[in-house]
Amino acid sequence: MAKQSIFGRISTLMKANINALLDSAEDPQKMLDQLVRDYTNNIADAETAIAETIGNLRLLERDHDEDVKAAAEWGNKAIAASRKADELRSAGNTTDADKFDNLAKIALQRQISEENEARAIAPSIASQTEVVDKLKDGLNGMKQKLDQLRSKRSELLARAKTAEAQNKVHDAVKSIDVLDPTSELGRFEDKVRRQEALATGKAEIAASTIDAQFNQLEDLGELTEVEARLAALKTGGSAGAIEQ
Repeated sequence: MAKQSIFGRISTLMKANINALLDSAEDPQKMLDQLVRDYTNNIADAETAIAETIGNLRLLERDHDEDVKAAAEWGNKAIAASRKADELRSAGNTTDADKFDNLAKIALQRQISEENEARAIAPSIASQTEVVDKLKDGLNGMKQKLDQLRSKRSELLARAKTAEAQNKVHDAVKSIDVLDPTSELGRFEDKVRRQEALATGKAEIAASTIDAQFNQLEDLGELTEVEARLAALKTGGSAGAIEQ
């Protein structure tokens, strides 16, 4: 039962579509790790089962060889006893001849028994040999799958590291862009322009007040007096101040 169970697990794992399993997994890395553990554990179980099955097979083969050898030995003994019986009967010693013929019959019976045992073991040897061959093939297939899994895991880890490195570079470049001195200068220039615009606005507001308008009238009066004095100079008059 144990061997059949292991053989069933080997068959199931051998038929597993690794790529499909990874595609449907929420976390391919965890799936790969679990598959590697499953294959490693089942390979160890399979190796133990194969070793046990091979051991049993070798015992059966040894028993079969011993039965075949024993059958041959009993056959030789039967021949020897039969020949001795013939010699004794030729010599007129029928009593001893009958004894040796009986020994030959016993040897033949033993030969037949050993042959039957050897014949009975043969199907078990064939069956165990088939099981061993299948287990070996399955074991080799599982080892190839395990190599494939390890390669996939290495590839996935390498891709993850590459993606992580790329993200770090991207974040670093982004931080450089944020701290770009030219962008800081641009913001400072905008601030200065806003301050200049504010000053201009305040100046316009100040010019539009009542006091500013009166100041403009006073300036106009001063200009009129200057024009009058200039006209007096041209007519020969005095440029002095007008008497009160």
